[in-house]
Amino acid sequence: MRSPSWTWDELLLACSLVAANGWRELRQTDAQVAELSALLRSLPLHSSPARALPEFRSIGSVSRKTTDLATNHPAYPGKPTRCGKLDKAMIAAFLEQPAELSAAAAAIRKGIASPSLSQVPEQPDEATEDGITGLEGRLLARWTLARERDPKLRRRKLAHAQRLGQPLRCEVCAFDFSRLYGQLGEGYIEVHHVVPLHMSGLRKTELDDLALLCANCHRMCHRSHLGESWRTPASLRAEIERVSRE
Repeated sequence: MRSPSWTWDELLLACSLVAANGWRELRQTDAQVAELSALLRSLPLHSSPARALPEFRSIGSVSRKTTDLATNHPAYPGKPTRCGKLDKAMIAAFLEQPAELSAAAAAIRKGIASPSLSQVPEQPDEATEDGITGLEGRLLARWTLARERDPKLRRRKLAHAQRLGQPLRCEVCAFDFSRLYGQLGEGYIEVHHVVPLHMSGLRKTELDDLALLCANCHRMCHRSHLGESWRTPASLRAEIERVSRE
């Protein structure tokens, strides 16, 4: 068995170190490389046999990856090392959204240390059709989807809306399941976290953090597109209005 390719989450953690180091590589003797190696070997992203390989995310392999990321930076004056498309995509994303990606890396670290993140089971749709999860990475997407699918949290949000006399319809497109499906759709709606994990942090979800959405708008809020991987209901409404004017 060969060591698996690096995922977006792993590159995110490595790139955050390189960026913090002034876009310079980190040598094997750097304590941060050893720490990152240990962290990557603990992430619940690969199979147990893969993580048991001696070469899997070893100190040497982590140091080499920082070299790939540093030498493929657009401002690097020398000859770049060979790297994959995902490495280059990570560099481009980090240059475009440094604060957001640094925050996402910090959230992954905090979630693993807690160790709440490692206990969340894999979720359907945590990765898009092309295997990319967007800015936050697969682990934070997994955590968010698990929270949104928590039946207790959903029931609390629906009960809260009903106490306020609010209709159970999509906050973006106003779709009402009961109007189209009758009794079958009565009381059905999905919930979406308005603020992404890298901005909210690993805190208890409050009801005001959630929005009521139909399945279509919910999927569009999570869909990775043109470097954006998270949309609030307000921003999705604005996108619908923009398209309708064209």
